[in-house]
Amino acid sequence: MIDVKNRWALITGAARGIGYLTAQLMAERGCNLILHSRKLEHTEKVLAEVRALGVEAYAVAAELSDLDSVRAMLEEIDRRGTQVDIVMNNAGMQVAYRVDYFKTPVEDYTESFKINTIAPAMICYHFMPKMIERGFGRILNTTSGIALEPEQAGYSASKAALDKITIDLGSKVEGTDVMINLTDPGWCRTDLGGPHAPNAPESAIPGIAVGVFVDDRKSGRYLNAPHFTGMTLEEAVAKAEAEFDSPYRK
Repeated sequence: MIDVKNRWALITGAARGIGYLTAQLMAERGCNLILHSRKLEHTEKVLAEVRALGVEAYAVAAELSDLDSVRAMLEEIDRRGTQVDIVMNNAGMQVAYRVDYFKTPVEDYTESFKINTIAPAMICYHFMPKMIERGFGRILNTTSGIALEPEQAGYSASKAALDKITIDLGSKVEGTDVMINLTDPGWCRTDLGGPHAPNAPESAIPGIAVGVFVDDRKSGRYLNAPHFTGMTLEEAVAKAEAEFDSPYRK
């Protein structure tokens, strides 16, 4: 299990829900944080809280549906000279639930893909080469287990595309200390999951972050958080390393 103390992690969607809880978990482990949200004022609370835990942290803002805004955010991080060791692409959007799914508008796909696929891919492409050059890095892309629901076609298709990108990139770093994996909080009562979801957001901790801490040089795995609910982080990491193999070995 790796030690993240004094490393830097970028967490997208850090102002609320799963991203907020993840930021707290990482700060408790001594990890310095770059906290993303759509507007800087959204992260004021979590920024103060993680700094109170003794880590360095700052906020960045970007509207992930605006790809120029994503580029500007990445350029700002570069200007600050931050060496990003860990990326947690947590932010996502569920655009709509279409009961009459044969009338799903094209915009459901275009908006979903910009936020859930293209923006996280841009972030991966920006930081992963630097991780490879340094010989260390962790990337976690948040996916979804939604299946067989054309009512959520834009969302589920965009997440399936992110899965493909993650697995394909992982094949290039398999066996190295740069690891890229998938995570999934499960259906939680967040702004995205809605008030009727069966699980509290806290159920995703520590599993949502287990892919950051594994130290077995395996990529492309689906490390969904419900498999680790109720465990300590140490127990969750041990389970992930023992029971979750990369897809390239099959």
